[in-house]
Formats: sequence, structure tokens, C-alpha cells
Amino acid sequence: MAEFAFLFRGNDPTARSPEQMQQSMQRWLAWFRQLNEKGVIKDPGHPLERAGRVVRGRQKSVHDGPFAEAKDIVNGYILVQAEDLEQAVEISRGCRILDADGSVEVRPIRILKM
Repeated sequence: MAEFAFLFRGNDPTARSPEQMQQSMQRWLAWFRQLNEKGVIKDPGHPLERAGRVVRGRQKSVHDGPFAEAKDIVNGYILVQAEDLEQAVEISRGCRILDADGSVEVRPIRILKM
């Protein structure tokens, strides 16, 4: 089995009403339970805060951020196990962020030998 990171990108989830946020959270939790029952979750990850900093270049300059278009904001991540990239992509199709026109970036994890 290989490991894959799912990066969840989309609009600000706090821009919804409390009722909408609760409904959305219930759908997310149901999806996570399904993934857990299938045994594919390697690490349940965490949602990410909106605040942060970006350190850039050789000068190591620090900037407020991340600043990206709303559709590109990374809201959170999980790590899953799958046979290959195609299976990981198929697993990602159940992600709730897709219902809100968000996206899931599926990235293979490169395991470094020490």
C-alpha cells in the first residue's frame, strides 16, 4: 500500500450560517467514518487555521499569508492508504468539499529511506 495526502481546497468554510456549517460537518464526519471503516485512513489530519506566514527565498523573508485566491486556500488534509494513485483518486471522489465546488489535491507521499 502507498500513502497519499489529500489537500482540501475551497472557499472559507466560516462564511456559512451555523446551520449550514453543522450540516456540512455531519457530512464530513460521515465520510471520515466510511474511510475509517474501509481501513484507508493513515492519519485523520486536521483542519487548518486561516492565519499563517510564508517564508520565502534565500533571504528567508517572512510575509503575512497565506494569500491565495479563495478557491486555492488549503482548508485541511488527511493521509490515506491506497494501492495506487488511481485508487486514491477514486477514494477522494467521496469528499464533501466537492459538494461546495472545492477540490481535493491527491498527492503521493514519497517515503525517504534513512
